[in-house]
Parts: sequence; structure tokens; C-alpha cells
Amino acid sequence: MIQVCSTCGTRWNVRDRERVWCPRCRGSLLPPTGQTPARTPTTPPPVSSPAAPEPPRSPGLPAGFRWIAVRPGGPPQRRQRSQGLGPTPRYSYIPRWGLTDDIVPVETDAHDAPQRAGSPSVVRLMITLTLWALGVAAGAHLLSYLALVLNRTVLLYPVVAVAINVLTVLTAALAVAAVFTCTMALTAWLIDRRRRAFAELGQTEPRSAAEIWIGCLMPLWNLFWAPTYVVELARADNRHNRLRKPITVWWVLFALSALLSTVVTVISLLAVLPWHFAADTQGVADTTLAAVFAYLLAAATLLAVRRVFDGFEQPVTQRVARRWVMVGAQAEAEKAAA
Repeated sequence: MIQVCSTCGTRWNVRDRERVWCPRCRGSLLPPTGQTPARTPTTPPPVSSPAAPEPPRSPGLPAGFRWIAVRPGGPPQRRQRSQGLGPTPRYSYIPRWGLTDDIVPVETDAHDAPQRAGSPSVVRLMITLTLWALGVAAGAHLLSYLALVLNRTVLLYPVVAVAINVLTVLTAALAVAAVFTCTMALTAWLIDRRRRAFAELGQTEPRSAAEIWIGCLMPLWNLFWAPTYVVELARADNRHNRLRKPITVWWVLFALSALLSTVVTVISLLAVLPWHFAADTQGVADTTLAAVFAYLLAAATLLAVRRVFDGFEQPVTQRVARRWVMVGAQAEAEKAAA
């Protein structure tokens, strides 16, 4: 059986098996032109039959060729064997490629406004300003008390007396405003700190923000609830053992300061009545001196608050354990025995 390549024109004897591709150029092989049957000794030679008329072919083509459809393009590429990967690369230094960190800035939204208002830096600034305001108010009231004492023997000028009274009123108003603003900042910090502490424990804040605001700002009501909220925060943040004494000191000073401030405020308001015991000069002097102690006690309370605040903001460090090891005890015992 003979097959002709349609590309290079080579004639191939494919014997009894029909082929498709040319072994030389990988072109398409035409269908076989004829087939020679195998002869046996007992089989007589075939009788020649009249030749059949050949089909018409295109002019210019040799015998045995015809047009066939082939795949466009060149012959398929041979598959190359994969080479070995080679030795594992080794570096005498740490490669820097692939070690860059793309830090994306965190965008803040409107929900972060309470966190910014109660940030530790703002709280520290407000505590410092409030301490200065309380100190100035205490100094102004002490100056007013000294003026009252001096006025018993020396007549003061009206301008000096009016200036001292105006200074006392202004510093008192400034101290009240500073204490209120500092309380607002501390309450905002407490709400944010409690939320983060309970979030680290995988829990939800048991107190609402409105409940904490009311419990910390309402007079006389905050004497119990404000320290309660702080104790809950200390237990949730695992700092109760370290902050038990500072919280207790602050709680006692807070109660005493609130009591003394309430008494001084009530006496000052009732002093305008002519029949009240504090309406005379001695009563005014005693009330002024009591106001000085009230401002100083408020400043001490604020210092205690600052200590509790720093206890929450400072990181918890593990205490270094110290072990005593006996060195050379056996040698000293042998020396004593000798």
C-alpha cells in the first residue's frame, strides 16, 4: 500500500496499515493509491480486469494527487522535555524583596469623636488645668480672708476691696467650670476605656453610655456610681488588685470633698440673709476659710483621680522574680570541718 505526502511528495510504502502523517515532514498523507494482496502458492495469479476509467483530475497535478483540507499553520511543535530545576538558591544575606509592608492609614469616622474627646492626652491636660484653677481659686479666697482679717484694724480702700471680691468670684466660677469640664473628659475616657476592656474579653458593655453619663455627672448620685463604674473597669481589665488602694483613697476623698463643698455652698448662699449667723464679718471670714479648705481638698481628690487614671493607662509589667542561690556552701562547710 503506497501513500503519498501532500507536502513533500514522498511516496511511502505503509504496507497493510494506513498512515496519516508523513514521517519526514509531518505533513498529511494522501489516501492509498492501490493495494497489493498477499499471494499464496495455491492461489492462482489474478486475472487482469479491464482498467476502470480514471476520474478527471486538475491540470498540473501528477497521478495520485488530489486536493485535501489540511490544518492551517505549521506542523505541531515537538514537546520539549523539562530540564532539572538545578540546585536550591542560597543567600549570604537576607533578601529584601517581598518584605515590604504596605501600611494603610485608618480613616476615622464620626463614631471616633467620643474616643478623641476622652483620649488620655486630653484627660491629662484637663486635670492639669483644673488643678491650676483650684489652686488659683484657693489663693484668691485666702487673699480675701487675709483682707477681712486686716480690715479689722486697718481700713481698706474701696477699690482694693471690690477688686478682691471680683477676683474671688471670677476664680470660683473658673474653678467650677474647670471641674465640670474635667469631669466630662474623665467620663468620656471611662466610657471608651470600659468599651475596649470588655471588647478584649469578648463581652458587651453591660452599661449604656447614657447610664454612665448620668451616674458620673448627677450630684450626690455620682458618689456611689462613679466609683462603682471604675471598680468594674478594674476587674474587667485585671487591675483590681493593684488599684484597690488608689481607688479607695479617691473614693474617700471624693466623698469628703463633695460634703465640704456642699456645706460651703449652702452657707455662702444663705449668708445673704441678714439674720443668718454667717452674715456678719466673722461668719464671712469663717466661710471664706472653709472655701479655701474645700478647694484644697478638691485638688487632693483630683490628684487621687490622676493616680487612678495613670494606673489604668500604664502597661501591666510582670514583676521580676528574685531567687537566692547558695554558692560555695559545700566548700565553706568543708573548710569549717577542717
